[in-house]
Amino acid sequence: MGIRGLTGFVEERGAFLTELRVRDTKLVIDGSSLYYQLCFASAVDFRRGGDYGLFVATVRDFFGSLRACSVAPFVVLDGGRGADDRKLATLRGRAAERLLAAHGLSRGGGGCLAPLLAREAFVQALGRLGVPFVQCFAEADREIAGLANRWGCPVLALDSDFCIFDLAAGYCPLTHFQWRSLGVGGGARGCYVPARCFSTEKFCKHFGHLNKSMLPLFAAMSGNDYIDVATLEVFFSKVHLPKGCEAGKGGKHVRLQGLLNWLAQFAEPAEAVDNVLKYLKKHQREIRELLCASMEDYTPSDVKLEDFFQSGKYECEAARKAGLPQWVLDALAKGKLAPFVSNALILRSTFLRVQVENMQRPSAHSTALPIRKVLYGLLLKRSQNTEAASPSKQTDEPLVVSEFDRLQKTLKKTFIQAASLPTDFCDDRFSLDKLMEVPTSCRQMLLLETLGVKMSFLESIPSHLQLPVAVTCYWICHSEPQVKLHQLKALLLMIVSGELQRITNDPDPTVLPAEDDSIAYNEFLKWKEKKLQSKDFDLDAAHGFCQWQCCLQMGLYLNQLLCTPLAEPDLSSRLYSGTLVHKLYQELKSTPSVENLFSSSPKMTQLYQVLLNTVES
Repeated sequence: MGIRGLTGFVEERGAFLTELRVRDTKLVIDGSSLYYQLCFASAVDFRRGGDYGLFVATVRDFFGSLRACSVAPFVVLDGGRGADDRKLATLRGRAAERLLAAHGLSRGGGGCLAPLLAREAFVQALGRLGVPFVQCFAEADREIAGLANRWGCPVLALDSDFCIFDLAAGYCPLTHFQWRSLGVGGGARGCYVPARCFSTEKFCKHFGHLNKSMLPLFAAMSGNDYIDVATLEVFFSKVHLPKGCEAGKGGKHVRLQGLLNWLAQFAEPAEAVDNVLKYLKKHQREIRELLCASMEDYTPSDVKLEDFFQSGKYECEAARKAGLPQWVLDALAKGKLAPFVSNALILRSTFLRVQVENMQRPSAHSTALPIRKVLYGLLLKRSQNTEAASPSKQTDEPLVVSEFDRLQKTLKKTFIQAASLPTDFCDDRFSLDKLMEVPTSCRQMLLLETLGVKMSFLESIPSHLQLPVAVTCYWICHSEPQVKLHQLKALLLMIVSGELQRITNDPDPTVLPAEDDSIAYNEFLKWKEKKLQSKDFDLDAAHGFCQWQCCLQMGLYLNQLLCTPLAEPDLSSRLYSGTLVHKLYQELKSTPSVENLFSSSPKMTQLYQVLLNTVES
């Protein structure tokens, strides 16, 4: 994210950062930066698919620190890729980098890779903690800058693009936001978060009183998410850039510093652009348009996010132009539908995030392909009806979505044909416009038919576990290679352990806590502490659990699109712990008695048997 090399350049020169005590203020937070940063700070196991409980606990601690300092957080998340899809090349590059990281981790190397459902867990945690958040229609940066300026409060992020925006109260990099080490101020003002804030004034002054209005051009010429620096290689090969001060360790930032010093000689951006074009003989008009469009990306948006936080109403021109049903736009803004959905709907294109899986096997996402096909069928059914109304459109065109997914160790684009919905779901009621009006029982039937499960099988399962159990049934039927019994039992024992933890740590006040549950939980904690030291890693087992997460993700998305006919499972209540499920799998292979791990609690023993019987049936 941001301008290549700028974060390192700023970090090397601490002079551009000023000390700040954050308290008694609103704070606009870049949600995408935050959930990645907290995910990597929560010591999750990156090889085994993530420990969402630990991640969510870190999220809870972070917002607890803000509350202690009377800081009112407002989280702004990126949405889809936008109708222009300008970042496609950048996104393909990042997907390829993630693929390399996943391959390295699968072979025992180091590195970080966010778990597949980290974003979903983060959004759920925000809702449960009562933290106000909005999911923008596309890229969030301009809307974050606009809101922060109208409120006169800082932006918290980890994205060097915010060094370029003209922010009234500045940009606080997350790496300098010490929320775990609160300071205590004198007087009645209480505690604060020690932070550092990027100073545009200090930055510009350092380069011969560079005009602030030149920073967007500097960003565009340095190469950002929208413009490839190779476009301007001819310019850089011909121009003599002044060196100015030292260029940093090993001359790493010579070009950045030279460009800033060169831009300082011009009064305003148009003059500088004219001078850039003098060095170029070809494509002058296209490069001028490219630079001007890229500079526009650093103009704070006039989308009034404060209206959303006050009344729940999100309005932006791009969303209006997309022509989507109002209920879909509302659900996207509230985070009730994922950006995956808007990308499939608007661009007919999606990225499937790689996990630490067996690269010699087909992608773990291939197991969930039939669910995605139904998702695409529901999303694009409306497009077909709309096109039918226009005589200029071919109505018999197949409905196709392009997916970017892994083929062994490379990123591959594949065209996937959307599923034709079953006969009972083909009438106009199931068009996207009217989906909310369909009776819950019909929506539930389509969901369960897709997962290959009847509701009668799920009636003995607690409502919040019905979707994960249905997904588990689907996983067993579609997994290749077949799911081993030890894998299935490990997964179900993990789900039971999450339930035991939930009723012990967050008991229902209307139900008297059972002493045997507490005993079972303490015994489980002792077992876990003793057994989780093992470093054994079975790549094929990991591949199977990756498939389950892929199926759960698409089951969640389909359930959300159908307006949740089944209760949404709580990822934050340790529904999935990669470290634990792998250890249970290893133990079950050598010590089958581990299946009786919760024997001290009749309630948990019964739950495990019900889950096992339901899935095996």
